[in-house]
Amino acid sequence: MTDTLYVQRDQPSGVPPLELTGERTLPDVPAENYWYRRHLVVYEWIAQRVRGMRVIDMACGEGYGSAVLARTAASVVGVDANPEAHEHARLRYRASNLRYERALVETYGEPADSVVFLQTIEHVQDAGAVLGHFRKLLEGAGTVFVSTPNVLTLAPEGAERSDNPWHVHEYRHREFEELCARSFARVEMYGLFHARKLRVHELALRAGWDAIHSRLSLTGAFYDRFTPAISTSDFVLRPAARANMDAALDFLAVCRP
Repeated sequence: MTDTLYVQRDQPSGVPPLELTGERTLPDVPAENYWYRRHLVVYEWIAQRVRGMRVIDMACGEGYGSAVLARTAASVVGVDANPEAHEHARLRYRASNLRYERALVETYGEPADSVVFLQTIEHVQDAGAVLGHFRKLLEGAGTVFVSTPNVLTLAPEGAERSDNPWHVHEYRHREFEELCARSFARVEMYGLFHARKLRVHELALRAGWDAIHSRLSLTGAFYDRFTPAISTSDFVLRPAARANMDAALDFLAVCRP
């Protein structure tokens, strides 16, 4: 039986809810809210930089990010090969400048001004070939936005990688930057970090908060309230020149030919 804690809640009529499998993040799952907001803040940042452009959101998953981009872009195509995710996105997110296509990111060929590829490059076998394909899709002075988790903060201390079974390869900062630079002449790197209450929580963990809430039997009561309350303002993107990138949660590469 499916655990209802990990299935989307309160979906519009006629929209099939998706189950959280670990392959993609989802909105409307309270236990997943941290990861959803962590991804959403990057989509919102990009949306301010693709105003009036034709955008392809590769591996768009549930579709929420494509809908965010469509608030500012001239047009957005959300591309994903998964049939359940594609159907859900097509039914849930509707706008005159937004559509969804079921296709492989490696072969989808519509030209665009910008390509967005978030939290997915760690899932692909030939990352260089995928980035090269995206570059060919750009028309004019286009931009490709690519994000990926930092293996140094994702994996347990001392481990070479996380235990996520969907990840083919996980990256360090310089390795990821060099990968992008092989396909693009200009690469600007940013790091995503905790801010506001997540920064306070991070400091509390260093001070021993895990032992305290466990000893006082507060774990469930605290995190049942804390996790759903996380917002995009609890994260911040910083340019690599002003950040300790080894401590970043995720990397964002802004790539131009």
